[in-house]
Amino acid sequence: MPALDLYDQERKKIGQVELSEEVFGAEPKSRLLYEAVKWQLACRRSGSASTKNRAQVRGGGRKPWRQKGTGRARTGSIRSPLRRGGGVIFGPTPRSYAYPLPKKVRKAALRSALALKLSQGKLMIVDKLELAEIKTSSFLEILRSLELTDALIVTEGKNFNLERSARNLPGFKVLRWEGLNTYDLLKYEQLLLTRESVEKITPQLSK
Repeated sequence: MPALDLYDQERKKIGQVELSEEVFGAEPKSRLLYEAVKWQLACRRSGSASTKNRAQVRGGGRKPWRQKGTGRARTGSIRSPLRRGGGVIFGPTPRSYAYPLPKKVRKAALRSALALKLSQGKLMIVDKLELAEIKTSSFLEILRSLELTDALIVTEGKNFNLERSARNLPGFKVLRWEGLNTYDLLKYEQLLLTRESVEKITPQLSK
């Protein structure tokens, strides 16, 4: 069973945390990570691209010129897709790009991502993170103490002061444990978990 040092928010070692072999000791599988990230990004797409076909473009009710005798090609409408300002042939219409991904695959991908961070030595656990007020400079002091430069920070629940203090900092994201996802785990270089968030994540990701 893997174990990690437990720190306070000033990076002083205060103990150790036993990690679940089932969750943090899984073998990272790139295929699972790929499938989970592709699914997440597809679900985030707005799918709002839209064009008008010739039936939806305004105008063009009258025939531009008579059928025969002008020496020009026959035409029925100025809104033909072959003319400038006409409708679009097979253009995009609003749609959803979302598709289902099995829950077992999503959980397995999360386990792979967590195991990857652990194997790379980029996972740190702190006892708790507390800020007395909403102040970015105070949050930056904690980051310097913990030696974090680009990190996903996972908390055990709502932490209003911490979330507000971190929201304008590039390279950092504060996430509640319920929102843990494969894309964010891979996007940020380091992973910081609170002790209580580890306790809540472990039973959720157990097989």
